Amino acid sequence: MKITVETTVNAPIAAVWRAYTTPADIKQWNTASDDWHTTKASVDLRVGGLFTSRMEAKDGSFGFDFAGTYTKIVPNELIEYTFGDRIGTVEFVTRENIVSVRVTFDVETENPIEQQRQGWQAILNNFSKFVEGHE
Repeated sequence: MKITVETTVNAPIAAVWRAYTTPADIKQWNTASDDWHTTKASVDLRVGGLFTSRMEAKDGSFGFDFAGTYTKIVPNELIEYTFGDRIGTVEFVTRENIVSVRVTFDVETENPIEQQRQGWQAILNNFSKFVEGHE
């Protein structure tokens, strides 16, 4: 089963793409709530390249790594990747200076589907706010 989440970013595609693929930016927006943060991020944006990020509760009580391998890159349009045995796709659809960012991913079995949807949507909402505030 797959889940799709989406946001609209009022910014040029160059700014949206850069924020999605730059480690320093990822550390600023990659969180589902204010009590979490991303402490590390790396991006090797090429087919076969790896990406990683480390998300941690700010109180130090819990953390986890998110990592995968890029399988397809179309600059300013599409990123496809694998993470474990799952697949993720990020689509960037541009209309003038508005970009719809749509993320589709395979569900995992440890957490309820709605919790997964809400978490990924919250991260994407933070991404939109970050880009619009830093354009």
